[in-house]
Amino acid sequence: MIGLGTAINIGLIIAGSLCGLAFGRFMKENLKQTLMMVSGIIVLLLGMSGAMQYMLVIVNGTIQTTGPMLMIISMVAGAVIGELIDLNRWITVFGDWVKAKTGNTGDPQFTHAFITASLTFTVGAMGVLGSIQDGLTGNYQTLLLKGILDGIIVMVMVSSMGKGALFSFIPVGITQWIITAMAHIAAPLMTPSAIDNLSYVGSILIFCVGIDLIWPGKIRIANLLPAIFVAMGLTFLL
Repeated sequence: MIGLGTAINIGLIIAGSLCGLAFGRFMKENLKQTLMMVSGIIVLLLGMSGAMQYMLVIVNGTIQTTGPMLMIISMVAGAVIGELIDLNRWITVFGDWVKAKTGNTGDPQFTHAFITASLTFTVGAMGVLGSIQDGLTGNYQTLLLKGILDGIIVMVMVSSMGKGALFSFIPVGITQWIITAMAHIAAPLMTPSAIDNLSYVGSILIFCVGIDLIWPGKIRIANLLPAIFVAMGLTFLL
């Protein structure tokens, strides 16, 4: 069934969030702060391992770097585009709208939790590739694995940051269903090189999300999102 993978992913995010809310009620504040740090460390390691996978190669028994120029151009150009559009402000406005519509105006952490979780679960390559596989063949195995990982991570996030992280299922669902529906159009562009570049830069952005979890407000991560599309575009230019 086309689209089933995203439905499963959404269900696992909601299930993980509900578990986090249930456990969070019985946690002391210092434990919640520690779990916040743990969430940041987990996301940092996920981003770092993904970036290193594409940045480091073994040549004649020695470790060398590859693609630094593509990464630099993508991140700088993406940051400029993102700042001009100010995606961070628009995503914050959407987060505030969700907070108001769900009756959580009294939760000061809601929007930050919503944005952080949303970026964590939508920036990675698994969601893009899994959605394309789901749209073309109905194979939802990649999205199932992603959903399990998302469910575990969001459980920790909700426990420490609050229910704002729960509603990250909204942008996850919208993004992945759009990609699934457009799979026949997007698939020709998803060459192995384009996938590698997307994964490379996407992993760096996930690393940035981890930094923001540990040191909130240091990076306007949403304004870096265009870097992913710049990286894919450079695939066909370089």
